Amino acid sequence: MYTKKNYTIKRMLSWTRRYIYIFLLTSIIPVTLYELLDWKWLHLPWLPIGLVGTALAFIIGFKNNASYNRLWEARKIYGGIVNASRLFATMTNDFITNEFTNNKKSDAEFFQIKKTIIMRHVAWMTSLRHALRVKKPWETTYSNKSDQEVMKKMHIQEYEYTLSEELDDYLNSEEKQEVLSKTNKQAACLKLQSNHFKELKLAGLIDDFRHMEFKKMIEEFFTLQGKAERIKNFPYPRQFATLNLFFAWIFVALLPFGLMSEFDKIGQSLLNYESQSTIQNIIANNFVWLIIPFSIIISWIFFTMERIGDVSENPFEGIANDVPITTISRGIEIDIREIIGDHKNDIPNPHPEYEHTQM
Repeated sequence: MYTKKNYTIKRMLSWTRRYIYIFLLTSIIPVTLYELLDWKWLHLPWLPIGLVGTALAFIIGFKNNASYNRLWEARKIYGGIVNASRLFATMTNDFITNEFTNNKKSDAEFFQIKKTIIMRHVAWMTSLRHALRVKKPWETTYSNKSDQEVMKKMHIQEYEYTLSEELDDYLNSEEKQEVLSKTNKQAACLKLQSNHFKELKLAGLIDDFRHMEFKKMIEEFFTLQGKAERIKNFPYPRQFATLNLFFAWIFVALLPFGLMSEFDKIGQSLLNYESQSTIQNIIANNFVWLIIPFSIIISWIFFTMERIGDVSENPFEGIANDVPITTISRGIEIDIREIIGDHKNDIPNPHPEYEHTQM
């Protein structure tokens, strides 16, 4: 029966197939020279190679742990954006009133003010999404062909639509022009929010205390934005990432040479049994060829763990296992627009839940 587990394994093998071809080549060549050309001297002692493999396992484990911490921190940042946005919408809904002004506003006017603030907040999340999707030279989808193939099969909204196109739904033409003219678009959106709250205070629609509470929320959004930008713009240290890959290739290249003498000894020991069938003799005489599948499997395990660490380093690229910032942002938009009482026909639908399984 075709199960989700089988589907995951199939995708994982497809994702790493280029490396499997290399592992096949690096194992076939030395075994062929050893067995067919009778180069019996072409082997290395297993002990130093085993030590290299042990050291590599520790290094890859360290890298994967650090990469997972970056991924989990990114998820916590967006969890903070979810909570802060809901609180912000609640404050917007409750704090802006006629209580402190002589120029009374109607319910329709209040709703328009609140909706402007909320839509501007969505514009901030949209600008942040696009900033986090910008490709960096150290990211795997920038250079790795396997990851680029995976990305082609996915629908990443930030790559299909420009920021200018998406902001049309959330900002008026003057605000949109102001935001797009700035280097940091998301910071420009928060600046517009801050200016608006100052105008509301001067108009008496919020008092000093409520104005300060709104300022604290702006500060919180700047803090969360800065944390996300830090992960995006500061990569996992390149010296660790480069050395990990270098050590992995050394181990893969040496592995067949360390296995040959060991497998040859096993084959010879099988020939020493008194009762031998024809099939057993064939297996014993050709036992050294089993190095090829064993070498491929061991190399694949090490390299797959190395690749998992690679794709986890940068959690905002948009690859299958990254933080789904587009889906989360749409969920936030739905929540906060419902909080202020926006009409359900005006609120967009959630993004389709694509299957975020391993590659």
